[in-house]
Amino acid sequence: MVLNWIWIAFFAIAFLMAAGRTIFYGDLAVWSDIMNSSFSQAAFAFEISLGLTGVLTLWLGIMKIGERGGVIEFFGRLISPFFSRLFPGIPKGHPAMGAIFMNISANMLGLDNAATPMGLRAMQEMQSLNAKKDTATDAMIMFLVLNSSGLCLIPISIMMYRAQGGASNPTDIFLPILIATAIATLVGLIALCVKQRIRMDRVIWSWLAGIGVVVGLVVWFFSNLPAGKVETYSTFSANVILFSVIIAFICAGVRKKINVYDTFIEGAKEGFKTAVMIIPYLVAILVAIGMFRASGALNVFTSWVETGVGALGFDTRWVGALPTMLMKPLSGSGSCAMMLDVMKENGADAFVSRVAAAVRGSTDTTFYILAVYFGSVGVMKTRYAAGYALLADLTGAVAAVVVAYFFFG
Repeated sequence: MVLNWIWIAFFAIAFLMAAGRTIFYGDLAVWSDIMNSSFSQAAFAFEISLGLTGVLTLWLGIMKIGERGGVIEFFGRLISPFFSRLFPGIPKGHPAMGAIFMNISANMLGLDNAATPMGLRAMQEMQSLNAKKDTATDAMIMFLVLNSSGLCLIPISIMMYRAQGGASNPTDIFLPILIATAIATLVGLIALCVKQRIRMDRVIWSWLAGIGVVVGLVVWFFSNLPAGKVETYSTFSANVILFSVIIAFICAGVRKKINVYDTFIEGAKEGFKTAVMIIPYLVAILVAIGMFRASGALNVFTSWVETGVGALGFDTRWVGALPTMLMKPLSGSGSCAMMLDVMKENGADAFVSRVAAAVRGSTDTTFYILAVYFGSVGVMKTRYAAGYALLADLTGAVAAVVVAYFFFG
């Protein structure tokens, strides 16, 4: 229901904004801009789905091998003490547990291309347990909020963008992003535990402490590397882990004496079907966002915030990163473009550029995740998923600004 009203609001605000610009400023071109944006965004949605087709085909084929080889079941048993408490609606040992683990692990390593197919697989497994096929379950909502909070140990792409932008130390944003995304994940997790009446017992806190130790070790390792080596080692580590997963799945399939090739083809066919299924959901979200952005509403809101912050006597240097912050839950490519624009205008080493980079890496693209993941299994009633995902987004953005002031202010 929340997503429904947000979607309507995008169109309503865009229309009112365009009408205001025409009536008060005589701007007739805004209507063309909005409609052109709707057409281009619809085409862009298809391009995204087309681009996902190959990735989904590959990774759902690999996941099918892992499932038949018993690897997914193994991972499910491994994290069962923790996940059985966070996802009480999923039976112990169910394939959904292993798929959720694989998805979250890929996200933590910054492996977006692998994380999405694994996440879609997890949604399919959870949908098999869903009595009301058009309505999101508590487990689905928990899973999507954890994805939206976007806990990432190695923000490879952002460090690469900073390097291309001429930053003197492209990796100096590594720790602020890690701290901000960890805070967003923790707040989203605790808020949902309260909402879903999940008791935060000793087991949950022990696992969270263990994850904290892993994060601390990653921070220690990379903070002791020479500045020029962080990007190299992070990329190397991620790719080695990813290829090792593929080899492990194939070896497990051979050990189980299954036909690995035929199993891959079977899973790959599911990937193609999934890519086609998500097209309407992507079109709906991206067209609404594109028309909202083309109306100029985003720029107006940013100027209002800057005026208000200045009137209250607070530092306004971070406000230049606000478009990145507002675009982040709406569009990954849009927020990336906003971040790059800030870097271009101010220089990659400027404070506002570092804030924009921290915000860009603090959480994931909420509405894209909601559209793709719910769309892949035909869920129409998302319940409170959007609200809690946006809470994690807001927390991550605020944390990114605060942490940026601590490190660079």
